[in-house]
Amino acid sequence: MRLVFGLVLIAGLALAGFAVYMAQGFLSANQAELERERAARASMVPLVEVFVVNEQVVYGTQLTQEMVRKVRWPEDAIPEGAFLTEEALFPEGGNRLRAALRTMEKDEAVIAVKVTDPGQDAGITSRLSRGMRAFAISTDVSSGVSGFLRPGDTVDIYWSGTTNNSNQQFTKLIEANVKLIAIDQSANTDLSDAVIARTVTVEVNPQQVASLAQAQSTGQLSLSLVGSGDETVAEAIEVDQNSLLGIVVKEEEIVEVEEERTCSIKTRRGAEVVEIPIPCTNG
Repeated sequence: MRLVFGLVLIAGLALAGFAVYMAQGFLSANQAELERERAARASMVPLVEVFVVNEQVVYGTQLTQEMVRKVRWPEDAIPEGAFLTEEALFPEGGNRLRAALRTMEKDEAVIAVKVTDPGQDAGITSRLSRGMRAFAISTDVSSGVSGFLRPGDTVDIYWSGTTNNSNQQFTKLIEANVKLIAIDQSANTDLSDAVIARTVTVEVNPQQVASLAQAQSTGQLSLSLVGSGDETVAEAIEVDQNSLLGIVVKEEEIVEVEEERTCSIKTRRGAEVVEIPIPCTNG
């Protein structure tokens, strides 16, 4: 009997040990799985839904609800100005549509700088900043940078002519870092071919409009293309023919000639008054 009891006890202890071993293994496996899940969650990037276009959208096209869809986008890589809600992209239930200001390719995010405000078309007025005006400048091959200008570029404007006080011709920088908003009758920033523009339209304030109108009526305006991202402000520049050719003009020396002083006395000889010169005695 004691032998049977001993065998049962030994078997019970063995089973208990085995159960503890199995429990430890199970807990270790669960802990490892939890650690892997935590690491995977830590490496996951939060996603946000962003509107993209379903197909290529060219300049001037009105953007409708059927032309866009939502995709999940990494939260820390959302383009600035992207639309996250349908109410933001299509206010008033889509009754006031936006128009494309630039070509957007399939699956490209819709951002604010590429579309107009709700209800506006893609004309020049949609590109004017608040308080600014559009002013047209006549150009040709030489003054218009040989067709390399595009809407959205920045230019410096030079005036060449003569003043009323001199017959000598000179050139002067009159406006710096002026934004182009249209070439001829197009405000499309996606022009692919070089265009020899006869007119460019710039965005300026009312004071600059008056200055450019006066400059264009009294001389010739030329444009100089500013590099992309160049925010330096050009210094005051003025070149005339003499400085261009290195001619030094000598100023005429003005010599003051002191007038010789003369002194005299007047005396009466009968009915006649006679003036007689005499040496001057004071300073």
